[in-house]
Amino acid sequence: MKSKLLSIILLTILLAGCASTGNNPKDPYEGFNRSVWKFNKGLDTVILKPVAKGYKAVTPDVVETGVSNFFQNIGEVPTILNDILQFKLGKALKDTGRFLINTTLGIGGLFDPATEFGIEHQPEDFGQTLAEWGVGDGSYLMLPFLGPSTTRDAFGQGVDSVVLYNLYDELENDSQTEIALRIFDIVQTRAGLLSLDDQLNSAPDDYSLVRDVYLQRRQFLIHDGNPPIEDEECEFEEDCEDF
Repeated sequence: MKSKLLSIILLTILLAGCASTGNNPKDPYEGFNRSVWKFNKGLDTVILKPVAKGYKAVTPDVVETGVSNFFQNIGEVPTILNDILQFKLGKALKDTGRFLINTTLGIGGLFDPATEFGIEHQPEDFGQTLAEWGVGDGSYLMLPFLGPSTTRDAFGQGVDSVVLYNLYDELENDSQTEIALRIFDIVQTRAGLLSLDDQLNSAPDDYSLVRDVYLQRRQFLIHDGNPPIEDEECEFEEDCEDF
């Protein structure tokens, strides 16, 4: 599973490199990216969205929140590692405290008492770490199955996926259970985005909207919620945090 994900990322980067350039300097492979976006939308329409809607329809809110908390808590592990790699040692201690509180008092992460104690979820990933080390955004990429990214962030996604897959192995050394957990995570994530569908469907150009919101959100995360003035304005302010 890990090798398949890395292969998707590497193949996309190679194919994009062979594609014709576009007019947007941030999106030089726009023609290729739009084709992948169309493919992803078709896959979402036929499979992922109906499953997510069905899941949301039959799942009580308290259960859905618990599942979301569980996967968010697992995600604290790569966040802590990236805190350390970025030399944000104070944040690493804070995020470690959040993870321990939610794992113990929160019953394996199903509940989120850390937020009630004032320790907010502040994700870090290896793409943000590379940015902290001075690596530029690179070109915007739309990855098959995985969605929006950049050449830098795609590499970061590959690294973070290795950490998460190894963590799932530690939680359950059964490949079928591991795959089920990953699928459940994807469905839960898609269910959490259903509220944005109307906004996306009403956009004159949904591809451009997703691209712009993604790039703005990355600046928001990389600069810990305080992006430079030229990047600070976000037409969809909440989306910068949650999209």
